[in-house]
Amino acid sequence: MTLQQLHQVITIAESRSMNEASRKLFVSQPNLSAVVRELEEETGITIFIRSNRGIVLTPEGEEFIGYAKQVVEQYHLLESRYISSASKKKFSVSMQHYTFAVKAFVEVVKAVGMEEYEFAVHETQTNQVIENVRNMKSELGILFLSKFNEAVLQKLFKENDVIFEELFTCDTYVYLWKGHPLAQRDVISMKELQEYPCLVFEQGKNNSFYFAEEMKSTYEYKKMIHADDRATMLNLMVGLNGYTLCSGIICEELNGNDYAAVPLAESEKMRIGYIRHKGIKVSPIGELYVDILKKSGKPL
Repeated sequence: MTLQQLHQVITIAESRSMNEASRKLFVSQPNLSAVVRELEEETGITIFIRSNRGIVLTPEGEEFIGYAKQVVEQYHLLESRYISSASKKKFSVSMQHYTFAVKAFVEVVKAVGMEEYEFAVHETQTNQVIENVRNMKSELGILFLSKFNEAVLQKLFKENDVIFEELFTCDTYVYLWKGHPLAQRDVISMKELQEYPCLVFEQGKNNSFYFAEEMKSTYEYKKMIHADDRATMLNLMVGLNGYTLCSGIICEELNGNDYAAVPLAESEKMRIGYIRHKGIKVSPIGELYVDILKKSGKPL
C-alpha cells in the first residue's frame, strides 16, 4: 500500500460517497474502486460496505482508517519539518473546556507572534483530547485527574502512549453568574444546589462518568443539562440560574466579570495537568505554554 492510496481511502471515508471523493481527489470512480479493492485484498478485510445510500465503514474499516490517518499525519509532520522548510512551524493544543488554558494560549501567541508559527487550539471532549495528542494533531492536551477517574484515565493514557504531567492541584468550586441567588454565599453545598440545573459538557459516544469534565459526575442530580460549548453554558447560567462544578480558576478577560466561583462545601481535589506523547520531547513553545499554565493555578 502507498501513502497516496491511504490518502484516497481516508477521503472516501470522510466523504461517505465515492462520487464526492472522486470529485475532491480528481480521480475517476473506477480508479478509486480499484484502489479500495487492492487494499482490501492486501489487508484481507472489507473496508467499506457500499449501498444506494453511500459508503459505510465496517468495524474493521474504522480501525484501518484510524491507523491510516496516523501514518498520513506522521508523514505530514516529517514533510513539514524536513522537506517543506519554507512552511510555518506549527503549535497545537487540545483541551477540556478551560478558559485559563485558552488565555494561556493567547499569551503564547502574543509572545511568539504569528509570522513563523501556525497555531491551532481545540476545545473538545475528553477522549478527543487524548486522541489528538496520540495522533500528534496537538502537541499538548489539557485535562484533569481526580481520585474517581485517575485509574481509568491513566490506563487509557498508557494504551495511547501519552504521559500525564501535573500542573497544579485545586479544590472544587461552583461556577455561576453573579445574579444567581447563591452567588453571594461564602460556601455552597450540594443540597443548596438541588433546585438549580447542573450544567455539564457533552462527551458524545464516550459519555462515561470517567470522561466527565466536571467533578462529582456520579452524583444523582435532580436537574441536569448537557451543553457542547462554553458560550452556551454561560448563557444557560444566566437564563436558567444554572451552575457547573469547576476548578475555580476563572478568566474575566475572556468571559467577562458577570460570573463567580464559590467554594463547594463537599470539595474534592482536582489535579489539573497536561498530556504529551510518550516519544516526543516538549518543544520550546510548548514549554512556554506550560510555564504560563502553571502561573494560572491559583483559584479566585
